[in-house]
Amino acid sequence: MLQLPNSNNLPIGILTGCFGNTVATYKFYWFLSIIEAVEKGKTTISKKEIFIKMVANAWYTVNYFKVSFGKADKIEEVTEAIKKVEKLDISLERSIIEKRLLNSSLNETQKLLKHFDNNVPHRFLSSWFPNIPDKELKKEVYQLSQQFGNQCLYALHKDKIEINPNWVDYLKLNSGILKAFCFWNLSLFLQVRNPNVPDIPNKLIKSPTRGNLDKFKKGFWDIVINELGPITCIYSGEKLGIGGYVVDHFVPHAFVSHDLVWNLIPADSSHNSTKRDKLPHQKKHLEGFYKLQETAFEIVKNHPSTNKKIFEDYLTIFPQSIWDKTKLEDTIQPLITIAHNNGFEYFK
Repeated sequence: MLQLPNSNNLPIGILTGCFGNTVATYKFYWFLSIIEAVEKGKTTISKKEIFIKMVANAWYTVNYFKVSFGKADKIEEVTEAIKKVEKLDISLERSIIEKRLLNSSLNETQKLLKHFDNNVPHRFLSSWFPNIPDKELKKEVYQLSQQFGNQCLYALHKDKIEINPNWVDYLKLNSGILKAFCFWNLSLFLQVRNPNVPDIPNKLIKSPTRGNLDKFKKGFWDIVINELGPITCIYSGEKLGIGGYVVDHFVPHAFVSHDLVWNLIPADSSHNSTKRDKLPHQKKHLEGFYKLQETAFEIVKNHPSTNKKIFEDYLTIFPQSIWDKTKLEDTIQPLITIAHNNGFEYFK
Protein backbone atom coordinates (compact mmCIF):
# COMPACT_ATOMS: atom_id res chain seq x y z
CA MET A 1 0.00 0.00 0.00
CA LEU A 2 1.27 3.46 -0.92
CA GLN A 3 2.32 5.41 2.18
CA LEU A 4 2.62 9.13 2.74
CA PRO A 5 6.18 10.44 3.20
CA ASN A 6 7.19 10.63 6.85
CA SER A 7 8.10 13.78 8.78
CA ASN A 8 9.65 14.25 12.23
CA ASN A 9 7.79 17.50 12.83
CA LEU A 10 4.35 16.94 11.35
CA PRO A 11 1.45 14.63 12.32
CA ILE A 12 1.48 12.57 9.12
CA GLY A 13 -0.59 9.89 10.81
CA ILE A 14 -3.46 12.36 11.21
CA LEU A 15 -3.26 13.32 7.53
CA THR A 16 -3.37 9.65 6.60
CA GLY A 17 -6.36 9.24 8.92
CA CYS A 18 -8.29 11.80 6.88
CA PHE A 19 -8.80 9.13 4.25
CA GLY A 20 -10.03 6.42 6.61
CA ASN A 21 -13.64 5.24 6.47
CA THR A 22 -14.16 7.07 3.19
CA VAL A 23 -17.70 6.86 1.82
CA ALA A 24 -17.29 9.41 -0.99
CA THR A 25 -14.57 10.75 -3.26
CA TYR A 26 -14.59 14.35 -2.05
CA LYS A 27 -11.62 13.94 0.32
CA PHE A 28 -9.37 12.76 -2.50
CA TYR A 29 -10.41 15.49 -4.92
CA TRP A 30 -10.29 18.20 -2.23
CA PHE A 31 -6.77 17.28 -1.14
CA LEU A 32 -5.59 16.77 -4.72
CA SER A 33 -6.83 20.23 -5.68
CA ILE A 34 -5.12 21.82 -2.68
CA ILE A 35 -1.82 20.22 -3.64
CA GLU A 36 -2.14 21.52 -7.20
CA ALA A 37 -2.67 25.06 -5.91
CA VAL A 38 0.31 24.81 -3.55
CA GLU A 39 2.45 23.57 -6.44
CA LYS A 40 1.75 26.90 -8.13
CA GLY A 41 3.02 28.77 -5.07
CA LYS A 42 -0.34 29.53 -3.46
CA THR A 43 -0.73 29.30 0.30
CA THR A 44 -3.98 31.27 0.53
CA ILE A 45 -6.50 29.64 -1.79
CA SER A 46 -10.09 30.59 -2.48
CA LYS A 47 -12.59 27.85 -1.82
CA LYS A 48 -14.17 28.51 -5.19
CA GLU A 49 -10.87 27.76 -6.93
CA ILE A 50 -10.57 24.47 -5.06
CA PHE A 51 -14.17 23.51 -5.82
CA ILE A 52 -13.58 24.23 -9.52
CA LYS A 53 -10.43 22.12 -9.51
CA MET A 54 -12.39 19.30 -7.89
CA VAL A 55 -14.89 19.37 -10.75
CA ALA A 56 -12.13 19.67 -13.37
CA ASN A 57 -10.21 16.74 -11.84
CA ALA A 58 -13.33 14.57 -11.93
CA TRP A 59 -14.44 15.81 -15.36
CA TYR A 60 -13.24 13.05 -17.67
CA THR A 61 -13.85 10.28 -15.15
CA VAL A 62 -17.49 11.30 -14.82
CA ASN A 63 -18.42 12.75 -18.21
CA TYR A 64 -16.23 10.84 -20.65
CA PHE A 65 -15.52 7.49 -19.02
CA LYS A 66 -18.82 7.47 -17.07
CA VAL A 67 -17.33 5.80 -14.00
CA SER A 68 -19.86 5.58 -11.18
CA PHE A 69 -18.93 7.30 -7.91
CA GLY A 70 -21.81 5.76 -5.97
CA LYS A 71 -25.24 7.10 -5.08
CA ALA A 72 -24.03 9.03 -2.04
CA ASP A 73 -21.31 10.93 -3.91
CA LYS A 74 -22.12 14.52 -4.88
CA ILE A 75 -19.03 15.21 -7.02
CA GLU A 76 -20.39 13.00 -9.78
CA GLU A 77 -23.79 14.67 -9.55
CA VAL A 78 -22.37 18.22 -9.51
CA THR A 79 -19.94 17.54 -12.36
CA GLU A 80 -22.68 16.17 -14.58
CA ALA A 81 -24.98 19.07 -13.69
CA ILE A 82 -22.35 21.73 -14.41
CA LYS A 83 -21.67 20.20 -17.83
CA LYS A 84 -25.35 20.65 -18.70
CA VAL A 85 -25.78 24.09 -17.14
CA GLU A 86 -22.66 25.53 -18.75
CA LYS A 87 -23.19 23.57 -21.99
CA LEU A 88 -19.56 22.41 -21.91
CA ASP A 89 -18.21 19.78 -24.27
CA ILE A 90 -16.73 16.77 -22.52
CA SER A 91 -13.60 16.96 -24.67
CA LEU A 92 -12.51 20.42 -23.48
CA GLU A 93 -9.05 20.77 -22.02
CA ARG A 94 -9.01 20.94 -18.26
CA SER A 95 -7.52 24.45 -18.23
CA ILE A 96 -10.43 25.69 -20.36
CA ILE A 97 -12.97 24.05 -18.05
CA GLU A 98 -11.39 25.76 -15.03
CA LYS A 99 -11.31 29.13 -16.79
CA ARG A 100 -14.94 28.86 -17.92
CA LEU A 101 -16.14 27.98 -14.43
CA LEU A 102 -14.00 30.64 -12.78
CA ASN A 103 -15.52 33.30 -15.06
CA SER A 104 -19.05 31.92 -15.07
CA SER A 105 -21.80 34.28 -13.99
CA LEU A 106 -24.55 31.66 -13.96
CA ASN A 107 -26.25 31.46 -10.58
CA GLU A 108 -26.91 27.75 -10.99
CA THR A 109 -23.20 27.07 -11.44
CA GLN A 110 -22.32 29.08 -8.33
CA LYS A 111 -24.97 27.19 -6.39
CA LEU A 112 -23.62 23.82 -7.55
CA LEU A 113 -20.05 24.72 -6.60
CA LYS A 114 -21.16 26.15 -3.28
CA HIS A 115 -22.65 22.81 -2.37
CA PHE A 116 -19.16 21.53 -1.53
CA ASP A 117 -18.81 24.18 1.15
CA ASN A 118 -21.48 22.54 3.29
CA ASN A 119 -19.26 19.70 4.45
CA VAL A 120 -16.03 19.20 2.53
CA PRO A 121 -13.64 21.82 4.02
CA HIS A 122 -14.33 21.20 7.70
CA ARG A 123 -14.94 17.44 7.55
CA PHE A 124 -11.55 16.93 5.94
CA LEU A 125 -10.00 18.46 9.09
CA SER A 126 -12.12 16.44 11.50
CA SER A 127 -9.26 13.95 12.11
CA TRP A 128 -7.29 16.77 13.72
CA PHE A 129 -10.16 17.53 16.07
CA PRO A 130 -11.67 14.24 17.30
CA ASN A 131 -14.47 13.87 19.82
CA ILE A 132 -16.35 17.00 18.74
CA PRO A 133 -20.09 16.27 18.48
CA ASP A 134 -21.26 16.31 14.89
CA LYS A 135 -23.73 19.15 15.43
CA GLU A 136 -20.90 21.36 16.67
CA LEU A 137 -18.21 20.13 14.31
CA LYS A 138 -18.36 22.82 11.63
CA LYS A 139 -18.30 25.77 14.02
CA GLU A 140 -15.58 24.28 16.22
CA VAL A 141 -13.31 23.24 13.35
CA TYR A 142 -13.50 26.70 11.80
CA GLN A 143 -12.53 28.34 15.08
CA LEU A 144 -9.77 25.90 16.07
CA SER A 145 -8.25 25.74 12.60
CA GLN A 146 -7.72 29.49 12.51
CA GLN A 147 -5.10 29.04 15.25
CA PHE A 148 -3.72 25.99 13.38
CA GLY A 149 -4.74 23.85 16.34
CA ASN A 150 -3.13 20.41 16.55
CA GLN A 151 -0.93 21.41 13.60
CA CYS A 152 -3.89 21.09 11.25
CA LEU A 153 -3.22 21.36 7.53
CA TYR A 154 -5.00 24.66 6.91
CA ALA A 155 -7.08 27.39 8.49
CA LEU A 156 -10.68 27.71 7.38
CA HIS A 157 -12.26 31.06 6.58
CA LYS A 158 -15.54 31.97 4.94
CA ASP A 159 -14.31 32.08 1.34
CA LYS A 160 -10.76 30.74 1.53
CA ILE A 161 -8.32 28.45 3.24
CA GLU A 162 -4.84 29.33 4.47
CA ILE A 163 -2.22 26.59 4.40
CA ASN A 164 -0.43 26.10 7.73
CA PRO A 165 3.12 27.45 7.15
CA ASN A 166 4.53 24.34 8.84
CA TRP A 167 3.00 22.20 6.08
CA VAL A 168 3.94 24.25 3.01
CA ASP A 169 7.40 22.76 2.39
CA TYR A 170 6.14 19.24 2.99
CA LEU A 171 3.36 19.68 0.43
CA LYS A 172 5.69 21.22 -2.14
CA LEU A 173 8.53 18.72 -1.75
CA ASN A 174 6.24 15.69 -1.79
CA SER A 175 3.55 16.89 -4.18
CA GLY A 176 4.13 14.08 -6.68
CA ILE A 177 3.89 11.35 -4.06
CA LEU A 178 0.88 13.00 -2.44
CA LYS A 179 -0.98 13.15 -5.74
CA ALA A 180 -0.06 9.55 -6.47
CA PHE A 181 -1.42 8.63 -3.02
CA CYS A 182 -4.72 10.32 -3.90
CA PHE A 183 -5.02 8.63 -7.29
CA TRP A 184 -4.03 5.23 -5.91
CA ASN A 185 -6.64 5.31 -3.16
CA LEU A 186 -9.21 6.88 -5.44
CA SER A 187 -8.75 4.06 -7.96
CA LEU A 188 -9.22 1.46 -5.19
CA PHE A 189 -12.33 3.28 -3.96
CA LEU A 190 -13.88 3.46 -7.44
CA GLN A 191 -12.93 -0.08 -8.44
CA VAL A 192 -15.01 -1.41 -5.56
CA ARG A 193 -17.99 0.53 -6.92
CA ASN A 194 -17.26 -0.45 -10.52
CA PRO A 195 -16.02 -4.05 -10.18
CA ASN A 196 -16.50 -4.90 -13.86
CA VAL A 197 -15.27 -1.66 -15.40
CA PRO A 198 -11.81 -2.11 -16.95
CA ASP A 199 -8.73 0.03 -16.32
CA ILE A 200 -10.02 2.36 -13.60
CA PRO A 201 -6.59 3.97 -12.92
CA ASN A 202 -6.30 5.20 -16.51
CA LYS A 203 -9.77 6.68 -16.26
CA LEU A 204 -8.71 9.07 -13.49
CA ILE A 205 -5.87 11.00 -15.08
CA LYS A 206 -5.73 9.93 -18.71
CA SER A 207 -6.92 12.39 -21.31
CA PRO A 208 -9.37 10.63 -23.62
CA THR A 209 -7.04 10.96 -26.63
CA ARG A 210 -7.07 7.84 -28.70
CA GLY A 211 -3.95 6.34 -30.19
CA ASN A 212 -3.28 6.35 -33.92
CA LEU A 213 -5.11 3.37 -35.40
CA ASP A 214 -3.42 3.48 -38.81
CA LYS A 215 -1.23 0.51 -37.93
CA PHE A 216 -4.37 -1.63 -37.79
CA LYS A 217 -5.04 -0.86 -41.45
CA LYS A 218 -1.79 -1.86 -43.19
CA GLY A 219 -0.87 -4.62 -40.77
CA PHE A 220 -4.32 -6.16 -40.44
CA TRP A 221 -7.52 -4.93 -42.10
CA ASP A 222 -5.95 -4.04 -45.47
CA ILE A 223 -4.78 -7.66 -45.62
CA VAL A 224 -8.36 -8.85 -45.05
CA ILE A 225 -9.81 -6.51 -47.68
CA ASN A 226 -7.11 -7.39 -50.18
CA GLU A 227 -8.02 -11.05 -49.72
CA LEU A 228 -11.81 -10.67 -49.80
CA GLY A 229 -12.33 -7.54 -51.84
CA PRO A 230 -14.49 -4.70 -50.42
CA ILE A 231 -16.23 -5.66 -47.18
CA THR A 232 -19.57 -4.46 -45.84
CA CYS A 233 -19.74 -1.89 -43.04
CA ILE A 234 -21.84 -3.41 -40.25
CA TYR A 235 -23.32 0.02 -39.46
CA SER A 236 -24.15 1.54 -42.86
CA GLY A 237 -24.12 -1.41 -45.24
CA GLU A 238 -21.68 0.47 -47.49
CA LYS A 239 -18.84 -1.37 -49.21
CA LEU A 240 -15.41 -0.55 -47.77
CA GLY A 241 -12.23 -0.81 -49.81
CA ILE A 242 -8.60 -0.14 -48.97
CA GLY A 243 -8.18 3.55 -48.20
CA GLY A 244 -11.93 4.02 -47.88
CA TYR A 245 -12.58 3.20 -44.24
CA VAL A 246 -11.75 4.13 -40.66
CA VAL A 247 -10.99 1.77 -37.79
CA ASP A 248 -13.78 1.76 -35.19
CA HIS A 249 -13.84 0.67 -31.55
CA PHE A 250 -16.84 -1.68 -31.44
CA VAL A 251 -17.22 -1.23 -27.68
CA PRO A 252 -16.29 2.46 -27.18
CA HIS A 253 -12.72 3.38 -26.32
CA ALA A 254 -14.15 5.57 -23.56
CA PHE A 255 -15.20 2.39 -21.79
CA VAL A 256 -12.52 -0.18 -22.63
CA SER A 257 -9.52 2.23 -22.72
CA HIS A 258 -7.56 0.04 -25.12
CA ASP A 259 -6.94 -0.55 -28.83
CA LEU A 260 -6.98 -4.35 -28.92
CA VAL A 261 -7.76 -5.73 -32.37
CA TRP A 262 -10.57 -8.03 -31.21
CA ASN A 263 -12.59 -4.87 -30.49
CA LEU A 264 -11.69 -3.06 -33.74
CA ILE A 265 -13.41 -3.22 -37.14
CA PRO A 266 -13.46 -1.22 -40.38
CA ALA A 267 -16.32 1.26 -40.60
CA ASP A 268 -17.79 3.86 -42.93
CA SER A 269 -16.27 7.19 -41.83
CA SER A 270 -19.60 9.06 -41.83
CA HIS A 271 -21.25 6.49 -39.56
CA ASN A 272 -18.18 6.25 -37.35
CA SER A 273 -18.31 10.00 -36.64
CA THR A 274 -22.00 9.63 -35.74
CA LYS A 275 -21.45 6.59 -33.57
CA ARG A 276 -18.57 8.18 -31.62
CA ASP A 277 -18.78 6.81 -28.05
CA LYS A 278 -22.12 5.09 -28.43
CA LEU A 279 -22.59 1.36 -28.00
CA PRO A 280 -23.34 -1.02 -30.85
CA HIS A 281 -26.92 -2.27 -30.87
CA GLN A 282 -26.84 -5.94 -29.98
CA LYS A 283 -29.63 -7.03 -32.35
CA LYS A 284 -28.39 -4.96 -35.29
CA HIS A 285 -24.62 -5.20 -35.05
CA LEU A 286 -23.38 -8.14 -32.99
CA GLU A 287 -23.73 -10.96 -35.50
CA GLY A 288 -22.10 -8.95 -38.27
CA PHE A 289 -19.25 -8.07 -35.92
CA TYR A 290 -18.64 -11.71 -34.97
CA LYS A 291 -18.66 -12.87 -38.60
CA LEU A 292 -16.25 -10.14 -39.69
CA GLN A 293 -13.93 -10.85 -36.78
CA GLU A 294 -13.92 -14.59 -37.52
CA THR A 295 -13.17 -14.01 -41.20
CA ALA A 296 -10.35 -11.60 -40.34
CA PHE A 297 -8.91 -13.95 -37.73
CA GLU A 298 -8.67 -16.85 -40.16
CA ILE A 299 -7.16 -14.74 -42.96
CA VAL A 300 -4.47 -12.95 -40.96
CA LYS A 301 -3.60 -15.86 -38.66
CA ASN A 302 -0.89 -17.22 -40.94
CA HIS A 303 -0.58 -14.43 -43.50
CA PRO A 304 3.06 -13.36 -44.02
CA SER A 305 2.21 -9.63 -44.01
CA THR A 306 0.31 -9.70 -40.70
CA ASN A 307 1.59 -7.48 -37.91
CA LYS A 308 2.32 -10.22 -35.37
CA LYS A 309 2.07 -7.90 -32.38
CA ILE A 310 -1.43 -6.93 -33.43
CA PHE A 311 -2.47 -10.55 -33.89
CA GLU A 312 -1.19 -11.36 -30.39
CA ASP A 313 -4.09 -9.29 -29.03
CA TYR A 314 -6.33 -12.26 -29.83
CA LEU A 315 -4.32 -14.49 -27.53
CA THR A 316 -5.88 -12.80 -24.50
CA ILE A 317 -9.15 -14.42 -25.60
CA PHE A 318 -7.94 -17.36 -27.70
CA PRO A 319 -4.73 -18.55 -25.99
CA GLN A 320 -4.53 -21.56 -28.33
CA SER A 321 -4.89 -19.38 -31.45
CA ILE A 322 -8.12 -21.20 -32.30
CA TRP A 323 -11.23 -19.19 -33.13
CA ASP A 324 -14.01 -19.56 -30.59
CA LYS A 325 -17.07 -17.37 -31.08
CA THR A 326 -18.39 -18.20 -27.62
CA LYS A 327 -15.28 -16.82 -25.96
CA LEU A 328 -15.53 -13.59 -27.92
CA GLU A 329 -19.23 -13.33 -27.07
CA ASP A 330 -18.44 -13.88 -23.41
CA THR A 331 -15.97 -10.99 -23.61
CA ILE A 332 -17.92 -8.49 -25.73
CA GLN A 333 -21.49 -8.83 -24.49
CA PRO A 334 -20.77 -8.22 -20.77
CA LEU A 335 -18.74 -5.14 -21.73
CA ILE A 336 -21.71 -3.74 -23.67
CA THR A 337 -24.14 -4.49 -20.83
CA ILE A 338 -21.92 -2.94 -18.16
CA ALA A 339 -21.16 0.11 -20.30
CA HIS A 340 -24.88 0.67 -20.86
CA ASN A 341 -25.54 0.34 -17.15
CA ASN A 342 -22.89 3.02 -16.60
CA GLY A 343 -24.64 5.48 -18.87
CA PHE A 344 -23.32 4.79 -22.38
CA GLU A 345 -26.10 5.08 -24.97
CA TYR A 346 -26.81 2.74 -27.85
CA PHE A 347 -26.03 3.75 -31.43
CA LYS A 348 -29.22 3.76 -33.48
